[in-house]
Amino acid sequence: MRYYLIAGEASGDLHASRLMQSLKHEDPEAQFRFFGGDQMAAVGGTMVKHYRDLAYMGFIPVLLHLPTILRNMRMCKQDISDWKPDVVILVDYPGFNLDIAKYVHRPLSSSPEGEGQKGGRPKTFYYIAPKIWAWKEYRIKRIKRDVDEMFSILPFEVDFFEGKHHYPIHYVGNPTKEEVEEYLRTRSKPPRGEAIGLSPSGETKGGCTIALLAGSRRQEIKDNLPTMIEATREYADRYDVVLAGAPSIPEDFYETYIKDSHVRLVHNQTYEVLSQASAALVTSGTATLETALFQVPQVVCYRLPMAKVYGVLRKLLLKVKYVSLVNLIANREVVPELVADNFSLEAVKRELNRILSDGEHREAMLKGYADMLQRLGDKKAADEAARLMVEMLRNN
Repeated sequence: MRYYLIAGEASGDLHASRLMQSLKHEDPEAQFRFFGGDQMAAVGGTMVKHYRDLAYMGFIPVLLHLPTILRNMRMCKQDISDWKPDVVILVDYPGFNLDIAKYVHRPLSSSPEGEGQKGGRPKTFYYIAPKIWAWKEYRIKRIKRDVDEMFSILPFEVDFFEGKHHYPIHYVGNPTKEEVEEYLRTRSKPPRGEAIGLSPSGETKGGCTIALLAGSRRQEIKDNLPTMIEATREYADRYDVVLAGAPSIPEDFYETYIKDSHVRLVHNQTYEVLSQASAALVTSGTATLETALFQVPQVVCYRLPMAKVYGVLRKLLLKVKYVSLVNLIANREVVPELVADNFSLEAVKRELNRILSDGEHREAMLKGYADMLQRLGDKKAADEAARLMVEMLRNN
């Protein structure tokens, strides 16, 4: 069968590549064509466009690159019509992918952008559901109309889509859990600190590490990293304070903040840093889940401009009780969230001190991590999704 995949960023490239490998196992005759990246290309098939040409984030960058975005959209739609896949698999990236879903799901007789599909339209499968439970909940109408099957990697999404919106989905397991477990299972463990260029165990700091994960976007880093650095200053004589640099951010960007400080930058080795950390300050996102999977106590930090205004409007803007995946999956506060008007230097220092010095507080957090792990389950996401996809396509 023919599979057309669309991934618009680095994480989507990773998850889509693993799904492609599993699809090949389920369907040895699988043919792939895709918008994606290097990891998808390594699996095989034809890359139409690299995600680097798609990934514009924020209002101003999108506005400036709007002609390019629209041109890529038209190219993608026409390419799908020309290639006539059995299924279009959309991987996260909702701003682009929901528009593609609408096109694929349109009436077959005509289209303002082409002659229409001949021989029946492809199925539309969505792998890694758009996070409409956090914002833009109105997109559920488009999903119900244009997406044939949804494959979720977060267990609480089942209640949101099925319970609240009566739209059945498939929870297939969590790929981040698998990636961390694979790393822990296959790595050869060096002496504490040596893998990431820190002081080896036995020197003045004893190899203990505080990890800083300040986000993957420049604005997040700008907003959060200075406070993180200041909050760890008093621990610099006892801990190695290590900043895990994001792959998408150049090292010289970090230098503005860590120059002449006690913080050491380790670039593109987040798992190595977390595997040796005693505690972490983490900007909300997938990094909060990764930190929990490494059993590292953490404080979630997310400073926002106009924090007081956001604090007042939070109930209107944010549709969920928590911002970290750890708390969302556990459905309770396992890790402290210092967000918007709750974020301050004093608050970060207070919560960091608690997870470093309060044994009972650390143990309670680790117990919460165990509850979260149980909710994630043991399914292998790519394998389960591929099995279901191929089964559904063959039945049709």
